[in-house]
Amino acid sequence: GRYQYISTCRPIRDNSGMIVGAVEIAKDMHEIRQMARTFSDPGQISFSDIIGKNASIKAAIAFAEKIADTDSPVALRGASGTGKELFARAIHTASRRSGRFVPVNCAALPDPLLESELFGYESGAFTGGKKEGKPGLFETASGGTVFLDEIGEMSLASQAKLLRLIQEGAVRRIGGTREIPVNARIITATNKNLERRVEEKVFRKDLYYRVSVLPIHIPPLSQR
Repeated sequence: GRYQYISTCRPIRDNSGMIVGAVEIAKDMHEIRQMARTFSDPGQISFSDIIGKNASIKAAIAFAEKIADTDSPVALRGASGTGKELFARAIHTASRRSGRFVPVNCAALPDPLLESELFGYESGAFTGGKKEGKPGLFETASGGTVFLDEIGEMSLASQAKLLRLIQEGAVRRIGGTREIPVNARIITATNKNLERRVEEKVFRKDLYYRVSVLPIHIPPLSQR
């Protein structure tokens, strides 16, 4: 979106009539503009945009920087609001992958729609779909990164299809028969206890091990 800056501050003067704090005000406005530019172009987020000086957040950033240039799946863990998508975007930026960063909120879409978005569909696969079919997000993100936010909310049926995609390195569109090669790195995020969900049999154990190759725990803001 667009950002508009409106200044409502009156200059504060001392007894001699000199403006007090002008440098500080200018500095603050410069930082606000930088922040706005960062969020208006989120694909350019880097690790320097992640806030925190605590040892735990520094360790998380250092590990993320170390593994950014690999192709292995990354599993981001942490409470809501800790910056999991910021980490995912920073990892994508540092990976120097040529493709797009594609975020998907697995909890926001009903299961049939989530599958059609992730894996795509062929012409005539279902009523209401595009006549010519549609490529899935894994296809459009080939060479880039797919960020699966709230993966713990994905249904078992969708989990099985995601597992096959990871194992085969290819996707089969809904209603299709051919395997389409994909080369998209997968980064997942959740605020759920996936180990407990595996025990409760609502999350596949084999998929858990596939997506948890490189786990990163993001500390809460209160520790940063």
